[in-house]
Amino acid sequence: MVNVGDKAPDFTLKAHDKSEVTLSSFSGSKVILSFYPAAFTGVCQNQACNINDRADALSSVNCQVLGISVDSPFANNAFRDANGIEYPLLSDVHREVISAYGVTFDNFAIDGYTVAQRSVFVIEEDGTIGYAWYAENPGIEPDYQALFAHIGA
Repeated sequence: MVNVGDKAPDFTLKAHDKSEVTLSSFSGSKVILSFYPAAFTGVCQNQACNINDRADALSSVNCQVLGISVDSPFANNAFRDANGIEYPLLSDVHREVISAYGVTFDNFAIDGYTVAQRSVFVIEEDGTIGYAWYAENPGIEPDYQALFAHIGA
């Protein structure tokens, strides 16, 4: 797993609208990477919506948000629309990014099915990891208060 102080692994992934999003294109801004196991599950919905509810405060401190799962762009788009999520939801269908960040969770609901471990990172303006949180199991939500306090939002 990556840790605070590490250089954040760069990536390019397809977004919910099939556009390409590259992490390094946000250089000079803070970025929340919000990894979630699966669209349309209760805890994932809570995570996405709790972060989305702070969109204005995050924007005011130059912080972007990217959600990442192994779901397809089509599933992420439907999940985004159903929940009014304003930030991009990215598809790591080849599991390269969850592997690079060390946040794979195996045997999720089905033997052999690997998803993103619920986790949240803040990438600082210089591209290093300034905050890292990992769930021990998919039913645990992030500490939103600590996350937003780190960002100042």
